[in-house]
Amino acid sequence: MREALWSELLKARRSRLPALTALAFTLVTLVCGLFMFILADPARARALGLLGDKAQLSGAVADWPGYLTLLAQAVAVGGLLVYSMIAIWVFGREFSDHTAKDLLALPTSRTTIVVAKFALTAAWALLLAAGTTAGGLLLGALLALPGWSAQAVASGVAKILVAAALSAVLTTPLALAASIGRGYLAAVGVLFVLAFAAQIISALGFGAWFPYSVPGLYAGIAGPGHDPPGPISILLVLVTSAVGVATTLAWWRNADHDR
Repeated sequence: MREALWSELLKARRSRLPALTALAFTLVTLVCGLFMFILADPARARALGLLGDKAQLSGAVADWPGYLTLLAQAVAVGGLLVYSMIAIWVFGREFSDHTAKDLLALPTSRTTIVVAKFALTAAWALLLAAGTTAGGLLLGALLALPGWSAQAVASGVAKILVAAALSAVLTTPLALAASIGRGYLAAVGVLFVLAFAAQIISALGFGAWFPYSVPGLYAGIAGPGHDPPGPISILLVLVTSAVGVATTLAWWRNADHDR
């Protein structure tokens, strides 16, 4: 396992994807901070025209609870896309770069290889979520937002991290899609379908029963008048993740990689 993890870390270190994903989350934090900057002064929002209107349409409030809720929503929705792209790259690159046969020729079990890949994606997601949270807190302090309290900030940070975790664990079926599709294209197509379905199903009011809608609903993207997802919704997310892990492990153990 140690050698497999080191191999996956080395591949990631030599790729541009870690820097690109960090940049994506940094932009998310900056955009949320920009919205707070605009909403803190309604006159300034009107002076900025359309951008100010868009900030006001976000429904956020220019205080610490509102800012952290907005950041949690951005992490839930944007994080699902970014985390999925990470999983697709980690599993799909072996086939796109034609290294799958070489990887499987090593004296390391296929199960160990897959577990190492999932461990890398989980650690990657955790680092991005932690960095976003730290950057968000720093930016909020620089903006001197009102409403600071230890309880409010702790609750907001917990919401960000849980939303990120829910988004991250839902990427395991994308790892299976990248494996079965032997590359990126099929998995990216599956990702687009899931993201589109999450929006439509949430709009119809059944988002709590569709796992890929749950992270956004948990973060409060439906608005303050809607209850957060309950235990059954969280259980659906965990079951989806577990099925993704199990089926990916089974595929790598049993698939014919000579094709």
